[in-house]
Amino acid sequence: MSAVDNKIQGRLALITGASGGIGAACARDLAANSARLALTYSTNKGSLDSVIDELGSKHSDLKLSSHQCDVAKEADLQRLFDEVKHDHGQHPDILVVNAGYGKRVSNILDISLEEWDYTINVNLRSSFIITKLAVPHMLGQHWGRVIYISSIAAGGTSINGCHYSASKAGVQGLSKNLANKMGKSGITFNDVAPAMITGTGMIPTEEDLIGTPGDPKGIPVGRSGRTEECAGVVTMLCRTGYMTGQSILVSGGLK
Repeated sequence: MSAVDNKIQGRLALITGASGGIGAACARDLAANSARLALTYSTNKGSLDSVIDELGSKHSDLKLSSHQCDVAKEADLQRLFDEVKHDHGQHPDILVVNAGYGKRVSNILDISLEEWDYTINVNLRSSFIITKLAVPHMLGQHWGRVIYISSIAAGGTSINGCHYSASKAGVQGLSKNLANKMGKSGITFNDVAPAMITGTGMIPTEEDLIGTPGDPKGIPVGRSGRTEECAGVVTMLCRTGYMTGQSILVSGGLK
């Protein structure tokens, strides 16, 4: 039996949507575990620059890079991988698919076809494309970690509408299928399903949850979650090669 390698020190992690929220928290936690980082932003370059500066001051020995990428555009994703290869000499060992979109529209009658298509494109289609770009390098070294940030909404519980739930359910299906089909490849596929996490673009503060299905009064632990709590689960999955095909609900007990 070959030796088990769960070390992430020196591994290259690509995190999409890392200018704030859960993506930035993942960057901080993986940097603390000595992973090299390639981080993306869509429009908020200033916020990602601040994250890069913060990480650079704390981890001066780590290689960090910043990349603009609109994940809705296939050409941007291909360019991203070209840039990462140029800057780091390789494609990512760890892929954290975090960039997503969710406009809070609950009633199906209020969800336009354009809104449906864009949500599916950003959350699901881009996840397929970026995974396909990442897999060859991981196959070549028989080691890889792919972690999708899904949502409790995949199971239907959501402050958002059916378009968002469908997109995240698709991500979970993608992850579980790949975990099953590629189990012997050395690559693991898992998703982290957050619920009612504050400090994000969708839910800036706990006050934004009052009166919704995610009201803190209805959460068993009695509070919203923190981005760093999601990041801790992501890092655990990076360091645990015997876990694949799992969807981990980070919800304070909310179902």
